[in-house]
Amino acid sequence: MVRRRGLQILRGSGVALSLMLISACAAPPLATFDLSAPTVQAKARQMRAILLVQEPIASAPLDGDRIVVRVGGTSIAVVKGAQWADRLPRLLQNRLIQTFENAQLTRSISRPGDGIAADRSLAWEIRRFEVQTEEAAARVEVSVKILDPSGRVVAAQIFSASAPGSAGEGAAASAALNEASNDVLRQIVAWASSRL
Repeated sequence: MVRRRGLQILRGSGVALSLMLISACAAPPLATFDLSAPTVQAKARQMRAILLVQEPIASAPLDGDRIVVRVGGTSIAVVKGAQWADRLPRLLQNRLIQTFENAQLTRSISRPGDGIAADRSLAWEIRRFEVQTEEAAARVEVSVKILDPSGRVVAAQIFSASAPGSAGEGAAASAALNEASNDVLRQIVAWASSRL
């Protein structure tokens, strides 16, 4: 009697779990947004050294694929129903390499795993990549260092940009962040090419 009752409870739990999985699968997919790689208007100076572009470091929640919103000074949220096409650090690494390529610096750029011996490496950190609701603006800020093969810092700079934007929905937030990101990527290419 006890054994049969236990089986009925287990069967009931299985049905409940199945219904939960079905409802989870029925949730609408997240809208997915990408970043672009800008063209560089003024041609960057041809670099003599080969630069290896590392994946930037970032703390959570920037080390993920959600679009981040800052609500007030210290409160963080994400845009509901929206995501980036990849983890933000990997996405930015790819777009920076493409921006160097758009500036016709293809032979001077590599990434980890390319098998190319680089003279310098670009290490960077994403400090801000968010839409700020109080200011109705997207803000992007990154810290960049150029390192020699021994790891010594050759040059360092912080780059930032902003663009008007809303966190109300994914398309508006991603467009504003893309605009600010393009500005920062252009700044990095111009700065790095003048120092190598």
